[in-house]
Amino acid sequence: VQLQASGGGLVQAGGSLRLSCEASGRTFSDNAMGWFRQAPGKEREFVAAIRWSSNSPYYGDSAKGRFTISTDYAKNTVYLQMNSLNPEDTAVYYCATGDPLKVVAGDEYDYWGQGTQVTVSS
Repeated sequence: VQLQASGGGLVQAGGSLRLSCEASGRTFSDNAMGWFRQAPGKEREFVAAIRWSSNSPYYGDSAKGRFTISTDYAKNTVYLQMNSLNPEDTAVYYCATGDPLKVVAGDEYDYWGQGTQVTVSS
């Protein structure tokens, strides 16, 4: 399984970005796709996830009300629409896939993308 994340960039506070993560070679056991982020000097943080089978979304506290995760099954792609961005959202965003019992637990994902940088200026 390979994951290709894209869509990051530089945006002003209050702006929006849409991240994409295309999965190739996905297997039936890859139940969920998650987005995580890591800022310099900080621990990895769960942002959002969605299960392929149920299309059920899950959000971390920082994403609730501002970010939306969605899927395009035909393209094996998951999107993260991020609105009302603020400087605290600056981080490298990673997508991951696997069959986690807990979608918030990054250690339970099997495959990770290369990350895409999101920088929000004040």
